[in-house]
Amino acid sequence: MFFLQPIAYRLLPSPKANMPSNSSRPKRTVQVGGLIQQEISELLVRKIKDPRLGLVTITGVEVSPDLKLARVYFSRFGNPDEIRQGLEGLRSATGFIKRELGQRMKLRRVPDLEFVHDTSFEYGDRIESLLKDLFPVKEPGEI
Repeated sequence: MFFLQPIAYRLLPSPKANMPSNSSRPKRTVQVGGLIQQEISELLVRKIKDPRLGLVTITGVEVSPDLKLARVYFSRFGNPDEIRQGLEGLRSATGFIKRELGQRMKLRRVPDLEFVHDTSFEYGDRIESLLKDLFPVKEPGEI
C-alpha cells in the first residue's frame, strides 16, 4: 500500500507546492528557517499565554533568500473559526515574537513574519481516506 501514496500525492496540489525543496534553497535560508521554527515553537510553549494559541503547532518556516521575510506555517486542529482565531493570535503576538527572536538569534535584521495556515495534515488525511476507499484493508482470514 505504501508504494501508492507518492503517486496519489502528485495528483492533488499540495498547500506547499510553491515552496522550493531544501536542496534548491540556499543553505543559510534553510538554517535560519529551522532556527526560527525552533524558537517560535519554544516561545509558544513557554512564554506566550494567549489561549487562542493553545493548540497551534509551527510546522515549517520558509525564509526569503534576502532574509527579509519569513513565512511561518502553522497548523491547528479545529473548525475554521478556531483556525482563524489561532491566526489572529499569532498576528497579535508578532511584535513580541520578533523582539524575542532578535534577542535570541544573532541576525542583523529579524525577518518580517507572515503566518500561513498549513493544510498539509488535512490534505494527508484526505489522501489516506481516498486510498482506504480504493484499497480497503482486509482483516486476516478474509478472502
